[in-house]
Amino acid sequence: MEKRSFTIGMAGHIDHGKTTLTKALTNVDTDRLKEEKERQISIELGFAPLHINEEMQISVIDVPGHERFIRQMIAGVAGIDLVILVVAADEGVMPQTKEHLEILSFLGVKRGIVAISKIDRVEEEFTELVKEEIAEQLQGTLFADAPIVPINSLSKMGIDELKSTILNQLSHIEARNSLGSFRLPIDQVFTVKGQGTVVRGTVYEGTIFEGDQLTILPSFHETKARQLQIHQIQMDKATAGQRVAINLSNVTTDDVTRGDVLVSSKHYVVTQTMDVVIRFVSDLEHLVKQRALVKCHIGTSEVMGQIVFFDRNEVKDELDEVVCQIRLDQPIVTKRGDRFILRRPTPSETIAGGWVIDPLGGKYKFGKDTVSMLLQKKEGSPFDRLTEALQREKLLSKAEIIKATSLAKESVEELLSHQEVIEVKANIYTLKTVVSELHIKIEELLQNYHLGNSLRLGLNKAEISQELSSKFPKTLLDFVIEGMITEGKIKKNGQFIALDHFKPSFPSQWAKRMDNLINSLIEDNLQVKTWDEYVSQAGLPDKEANELKWFLTNSNLLYQLDEKHVIHKNVVDKALINLRASTGESFDLKDAKDTLQLSRKYLVPLLELLDTLNLTKREDNKRIWVEK
Repeated sequence: MEKRSFTIGMAGHIDHGKTTLTKALTNVDTDRLKEEKERQISIELGFAPLHINEEMQISVIDVPGHERFIRQMIAGVAGIDLVILVVAADEGVMPQTKEHLEILSFLGVKRGIVAISKIDRVEEEFTELVKEEIAEQLQGTLFADAPIVPINSLSKMGIDELKSTILNQLSHIEARNSLGSFRLPIDQVFTVKGQGTVVRGTVYEGTIFEGDQLTILPSFHETKARQLQIHQIQMDKATAGQRVAINLSNVTTDDVTRGDVLVSSKHYVVTQTMDVVIRFVSDLEHLVKQRALVKCHIGTSEVMGQIVFFDRNEVKDELDEVVCQIRLDQPIVTKRGDRFILRRPTPSETIAGGWVIDPLGGKYKFGKDTVSMLLQKKEGSPFDRLTEALQREKLLSKAEIIKATSLAKESVEELLSHQEVIEVKANIYTLKTVVSELHIKIEELLQNYHLGNSLRLGLNKAEISQELSSKFPKTLLDFVIEGMITEGKIKKNGQFIALDHFKPSFPSQWAKRMDNLINSLIEDNLQVKTWDEYVSQAGLPDKEANELKWFLTNSNLLYQLDEKHVIHKNVVDKALINLRASTGESFDLKDAKDTLQLSRKYLVPLLELLDTLNLTKREDNKRIWVEK
């Protein structure tokens, strides 16, 4: 059984003992920078493996607590499954603790544990009182019912209990989706001497294998996973929920930065306009006005943008969710359901958080109609969610649909029987609208190809796949092409695909000259000139001459005698009739020469052609007819 992978985040106010607790749990000091050692505060994200049992692979992220490093904090917690809120027994819940709580809530973290640190700094009899005070202050947050574990990281008191609590909490959390397309928001970029550029992050979804072809978004830089490491151990793959370092080929540190996203699929959306639903913090200090500047933290990226309302011009005391739009200054990578945080640049504060309704927002008018449309888009019926997922991904397995829609297995199975859903192969599905879209794309592609290549038998199937594979999976392409052939919309000739009504024809402006070339070739019978001489004699440009030769050869109307000479099929057929009529079961060079009245210059290539066509078989100085 494969290990389930999870990522735990450490959160809390500065100097409440997150890094020390991480070391107590993992035996790893995550403060690795010289400045962190000197100032005794965490500046960058720290990572460590936590070994509890053989069934789980757990990574711990120690996020900075200082307000100046809130960006790193958000980048760290964006991919976690469980959070440990560290609260010092001698200080209790502090302002930074509350901000971290708001951020965790906005990012959709469902489960947490409260670790009361530094219990050695309070009297033993006050520990229970401290627990009660902290529990009271956490009411109304995601930690309202969270287990509380008092610990002393230096003496290791309570660490075993905390590990057991972690195990219990993780057992109730569903593992991330390792079946879909790979996606990894990058939170660290660095260079390893002798290896090149390495990126690190938490795998949001999917699986990556060593050697996989990847794309860095939003720059669309193509790369390859040269090597994978999970906590400094080389691995051949990494799955959703795991922390992984990836050595990339053909990439410098100028090509990639924190906030970029590494993907294995062409189906992820790059956007600068998102339809969103947001909730504002309860104690908003300043008005948020229409088109206010905001910092949007999504995944591991931080991008400036504007918030656009459609039913108001400002927000101050708003407890309900608001549907609106975020228009960003730079492109980011996201999908429906992704969580984000909005912060005011100045004065610096967290103002809201929410999730993406539609990553490809449009331009809408201010008013009730737009708000109603966004609310409908937000809710989405189960079938809407199914069609949205299939429209976006084009092809999904049943397991992937369950993950993408967050619907129960039974609901998905019922939806898959809908007449608009097509089962491409066992438990792999698409929509009729997607198939229709692909029909149109293929027909347009072939139509344009026929217009510019009237002598070609059709477009190579591999070229169709290459042209359309950025938007449509190969399995779906094969399915639709076979369906179109069965329906008589297209036809297949060997490896070539053409519209059913298409017949190769000479381009009108060159038709007469092409006919003249073919007639000259036939008239010269067996004593042919070089192909270049025929082309020159007919006055055909090289491009058209090559097209004609390709067409005649692939239509089996022309045979290549040698590098410079060709011969028409009609001429060969006529020679065969004469040769068969005048010879027995076998013949030699003299027999052929007497029958065809040819010199060796023309005769030898002709007889070798007959061997190639498997019409004759040479044995010593004789050729034997191959019966057909």
